[in-house]
Amino acid sequence: MTVDAPPPPGTGPTDYDVLVAGAGPVGLMLATELRLAGVRVLVVERRTEIDTALKAGAVNTASAEAFDRRGLLAAVAALAAPQPFQGAGAGKLPPSVGHFGGIQVPAGPVDLADPDLRGRGPAWYVQAVQADVERVLDERAAELGVEVRRGVEVRGFDATDAGVTVQLDGGDDVRVAWLVGCDGGRSLVRRHGGFDFPGTDPGITFRQAVGTVEGAEALEPGWQHTATGVYVYGPKPGRVRTVELDGPPADREAPVTAAEMEASLRRVSGADVRVTEVTAGTRFTDNARQATEYRRGRVLLCGDAAHVHSPFSGQGLNLGIGDAVNLGWKLAATVRGWAPDGLLDTYTAERHPIGAWVLDWTRAQVGVMRGDAYSSALRGVVTDFLGTRDGATYYARRVSGLWQRHDLGDGHPLAGATVPALRLTDGSRLADHAHHGRTLLVDLTGDDRLAALAAPYTGRLDLLNAHTEDTEATALLVRPDGFVAWASSDGSTTGLTTALNRWLGA
Repeated sequence: MTVDAPPPPGTGPTDYDVLVAGAGPVGLMLATELRLAGVRVLVVERRTEIDTALKAGAVNTASAEAFDRRGLLAAVAALAAPQPFQGAGAGKLPPSVGHFGGIQVPAGPVDLADPDLRGRGPAWYVQAVQADVERVLDERAAELGVEVRRGVEVRGFDATDAGVTVQLDGGDDVRVAWLVGCDGGRSLVRRHGGFDFPGTDPGITFRQAVGTVEGAEALEPGWQHTATGVYVYGPKPGRVRTVELDGPPADREAPVTAAEMEASLRRVSGADVRVTEVTAGTRFTDNARQATEYRRGRVLLCGDAAHVHSPFSGQGLNLGIGDAVNLGWKLAATVRGWAPDGLLDTYTAERHPIGAWVLDWTRAQVGVMRGDAYSSALRGVVTDFLGTRDGATYYARRVSGLWQRHDLGDGHPLAGATVPALRLTDGSRLADHAHHGRTLLVDLTGDDRLAALAAPYTGRLDLLNAHTEDTEATALLVRPDGFVAWASSDGSTTGLTTALNRWLGA
């Protein structure tokens, strides 16, 4: 894949068009989206190596489809290597689509014919750890010529209406048109940029570790609720997690020791176990906060810099990937000078409500984890609901990310939703034609009027003539982030000109 070659830094009014602070999965995804559009982008990361800490362990369907549209899904899936649980009581764990506050949601009742799930594959699509996703995106960034400077940190910046001067380690200044903070929950870009970050304070400590556990036969596999918290043993041997409800840790960044993990596991499980070694460990809390806006002038936030929450149901990585693919093409259009008025502001308008929902989704899970009688009673009700066809399907839709829709003012059922995973009669899939990161006008009937409307948008839009039996639609306008901006099922082009002007300019 080729993109426009960037001019040498320093040859114009700015050194780069965009500086991305943070080379985690979100920062790298954003950088590759920008680079596909020919944007000069610099990524800086304080870590010198890829972060291998225990973090997200699953890519949901929405993220998997985003990777698929860029030709990355096979590489991510190749690194996914789930191992069957080998510990005591292995046969007790039913197949599930995930958990809600430690309540396992069975896969059996899920209605895969549901309109949001049909033809998409199961919501538990790829079991890939965050470090593997980051590794794949790092390799793609290198292929596209993205400059990534590791061991370099943003120290401050001065933003004006004309651009941003960013101060890096060592006193270097970089002039950029735009700055995006993908620098995590403790984002310097967010703090220095003056973004409001309201929310709820932490009340729990969540520890997880991989190591050596002696006496593990006394532990039940899966998520177990007790009067003092929640513990999890498995699915991989030696992996343990605990949730304690007595407040946040004194030092979240200190290494998780074997002694600490053993003490927590004993307190929560009541079992006589010993943790003799920890090879990897992390802590989390349920601190839940969200920036009130994702853009202030020429400074933007993406991923955990814009919102933080507990890791339950693995929403963080997937929420951030969604942010990146939504922002990438809009910021690129702004940089390239063809963005219609207000396009960049739709980033906050579309992504902020989804972030707010995720915060409440994780807060609700903490609510059913608490050991008091009220939470125990609520947990029983929620368990019953999630075991039903409607309940399990509701959960699958939500955890997959496929419930997300934008109000795009078009009455067609597909408008505002992510494009279906269409299989075309030539043997290709619609996703195969989206690797370039441009908008697609999909003509499913051979209508010359569509070609005429697409012609003025060369370079911003690709016309795809195709046939499929997977949809009744006759034409689709698909944004680079995979959302359908316009659709027709009767051969009419009514509303298409309006949609083209709204998303691609006049």
